[in-house]
Amino acid sequence: MAARQEPQVGAPATPEEFRLAVEQMRAARLRPEIFCEEMPAPQRIAPFASALSADVTVDGDDVGTGRIVLLHDPAGNDAWEGTFRCVAYARAEIEPEMANDPLLGEVGWSWLTDALEAHGAEFAAPSGTVTKVSSESFGSMADEDATAQLEIRASWTPVGPIADHVEAWGELLCTAAGLPPVPEGVAPMPSRRGQRGPA
Repeated sequence: MAARQEPQVGAPATPEEFRLAVEQMRAARLRPEIFCEEMPAPQRIAPFASALSADVTVDGDDVGTGRIVLLHDPAGNDAWEGTFRCVAYARAEIEPEMANDPLLGEVGWSWLTDALEAHGAEFAAPSGTVTKVSSESFGSMADEDATAQLEIRASWTPVGPIADHVEAWGELLCTAAGLPPVPEGVAPMPSRRGQRGPA
């Protein structure tokens, strides 16, 4: 078991704007198919960081997974064009035939940008990749079905409330996993935070 690290003497105090942003992350409303919990954030990318992980479950099956990290550097970062940065990851099983679609990368990226726009989450300096992986089995494993996965890795500089960006990430997870969109005017029920144990 790893020893608990004591706070470093002289470590910078948590800025109020980052504390409020983390509260917004925790308050984001996600669809009930999403189980979301806090996870350890990377410590070397920025002075302050917070992270969430999520699984998308339908009828007891995990159909997608992802994480989002909020980074904060009070001194700013030229590459970010701001003091905050969202770093997101989403992975989902897809039909093997979809992996052959030459436009799948562009479509996967549009799922992210469309989700951000739909939630009113303004952003700057977006970057990322969309990766499709397909697997076929041979020999003694030839009876196994072909499988395929889609992975979206992205980062962007959030403008406005952080909750909007987390909710857009949640929508990205559900879209990648093939869930139909929530009808317009229908508010999603809160996600199942904490049902698998303490965050």
